[in-house]
Amino acid sequence: MIERPSTIEEIFGTRTDGKQADVDARVTAVAVVAEEATERSVRELVESLRARGVAAAVYDVGPGVVMMSDVRLHEIDELIGSHRAIERFFVADTRYRLARREVRPAGSITRIGGVPFGGERFPIIAGPCAVESRESLIRIASACRERGASVLRGGAYKPRTSPYDFQGLGQHGVEMLAEAREATGMPIVTEVMEPSQIEAMYPLVDAFQVGARNMQNFDLLRALSDIDRPVLLKRGLAATMEEWLLAAEYIMSGGNDQIVLCERGIRTYNSDTRFTLDLATVALAKRETHLPVIVDPSHATGNPKLVIPMACAALAAGADGVMVEVHDDIESSLSDADQALSVEAFERLVERLIPIGVAVGRHVIEGPVRVDGAG
Repeated sequence: MIERPSTIEEIFGTRTDGKQADVDARVTAVAVVAEEATERSVRELVESLRARGVAAAVYDVGPGVVMMSDVRLHEIDELIGSHRAIERFFVADTRYRLARREVRPAGSITRIGGVPFGGERFPIIAGPCAVESRESLIRIASACRERGASVLRGGAYKPRTSPYDFQGLGQHGVEMLAEAREATGMPIVTEVMEPSQIEAMYPLVDAFQVGARNMQNFDLLRALSDIDRPVLLKRGLAATMEEWLLAAEYIMSGGNDQIVLCERGIRTYNSDTRFTLDLATVALAKRETHLPVIVDPSHATGNPKLVIPMACAALAAGADGVMVEVHDDIESSLSDADQALSVEAFERLVERLIPIGVAVGRHVIEGPVRVDGAG
């Protein structure tokens, strides 16, 4: 149990204008459950709060979070300050509450297959933009694995701007990804576009990707909140950080806290790159949320010559991993060929990342690790 301040003034301090906080103000408070707390003690706490007219709910984030809505500031310490089930609490002064850094100050670790995101490792997700054939997928996956990739990416369902572009192989492509996992040992992440696809994909994938265009597809986010698979949540191409974290909040509030945030570039006035890679928001998100944050420099730049320097910059800026597109026959690629790395360029990327990782205390390569398949 942590040592708590003894007065409400010590807990909440003064406002930025130097005046004392309004202790009669009604706020939302978030209490983090102690590691050693029992389910019974948490249930008893919630029941006692509700008996006193407080709207309280439990969320399964880490050991657990108890959220109290519309309580007076001066009542919080009396209600939960000395309860044995609570480790610490804070006033939620942002609209995202479960994703806040204060919930897990040391940060969260989300595992895709057996690969941790958010700890000392800096995993690399690599693979083709789209699944094109079984043979090419396994060939590319093997090449990436041999050169240091930890997770295989590949689009089976492809949301394309033009209806005439290649739309992916659908569920058949998901099945190919599962075969590639068996062949290489790498867990797989692939995009899901609508709730109706989840049931068929679930036994085969290790993580669901929510693409930039679907970041605010709230029906999809709610559906993914109810499953026990990690979600890689890409930032929308015009989304603020708050909107990005609130999208994560949709998933977390439904019970799934296994989330990896992915910055993939935002749309600005700049036309020299496909999008603008916003590393400042990556650094800010790392301060604001306990969730791991990775970077996709392939989509952000649209230029393979920029992918390596931007991936290196992401590692230096504190990101928890990168996701890049790799193809061994770029000219024949059916999707986003202009931004894919060759196998040789991917090898150079890993070679560049390793010494930067050493400098900032991150492990880029841990050696081949066989992970269990999904399902």
